[in-house]
Amino acid sequence: MSDATLEDPKPILRRWLSGERVGPLPVRSAEQAPPKLSFEFFPPRTEALEQQLWTCIRRLEPLAPRFVSVTYGAGGSTQARTHATVARLVQETSLVPAAHLTCVGATREEVDDVARAYWDAGVRHIVALRGDPPPGTEYAPHPGGYPYAADLVAGLKRIADFEISVAAYPETHPSAQSPDADLDNLKRKLDAGATRAITQYFFDTSVYLRFLERCLAAGISAPIVPGIMPVSNFAQAAKFSAMCGASIPPWLGQMFEGTEDDAEIRRMVAAVVAAEQVRVLQANGVDEFHFYTLNRPDLTYAIAHILGVRPLRKLA
Repeated sequence: MSDATLEDPKPILRRWLSGERVGPLPVRSAEQAPPKLSFEFFPPRTEALEQQLWTCIRRLEPLAPRFVSVTYGAGGSTQARTHATVARLVQETSLVPAAHLTCVGATREEVDDVARAYWDAGVRHIVALRGDPPPGTEYAPHPGGYPYAADLVAGLKRIADFEISVAAYPETHPSAQSPDADLDNLKRKLDAGATRAITQYFFDTSVYLRFLERCLAAGISAPIVPGIMPVSNFAQAAKFSAMCGASIPPWLGQMFEGTEDDAEIRRMVAAVVAAEQVRVLQANGVDEFHFYTLNRPDLTYAIAHILGVRPLRKLA
């Protein structure tokens, strides 16, 4: 892939936001199919947040995503809420749920029991992760548990023929010894039976495209689905990115300068940045994207619309 295909959205965004009519560049061309989308939700902690989650789900359901994933808190802290949310998705929606499942803080038998319960409930897709330890602690495998995600993938495939997604890190997992070691770990997860990898979010398209080249060179042929996180709160995104190792290009901060007191402009910037990011990746042959919704539907819905995704049915 030539670097000539990698676009810095900063100039076009500045012109667009200044009111210059440069055309709807993030919109797909007439011959280009809309992208395939999937969405991530997190389980609610309170009744109010549960209402917010289900408002989000109902808003995005008509877009017919390929699947929707439900996260699992640090140290397995949201296991019951994750299971309840996934069960309700099966029972009350047309969506295909993918339940996050981790190695942290549980024996193999306990993890296997959760997996069997998902299978019995009709869940056929698992997002298998090592998982994060509780805040302020280092990861240590449970003495009776699955040590790492590759072991979890192999264990799940012994239980049932799950479709399994795993995580990939274009900018390297923070605890990995090196980029090559991290890539070797991804290959182990896929060789153990995973169907695809979903990446940590990133903002520089060249980061993902170069990572994809490294994956291909390492003999990885499974889909590497880019994770997209629309940013409407730049300060919050910068803080979280510092913890998870996602770099923030200077132009992104510049796009949000002076918008601290203008939520509407922030949402406009977020929508155009994410849509342009997807458009550039589409131009490089990528056609599937996983959106981290943060349980906020409107921004994700707007980006999907810009990209040509239309609801299969009218919203109620």
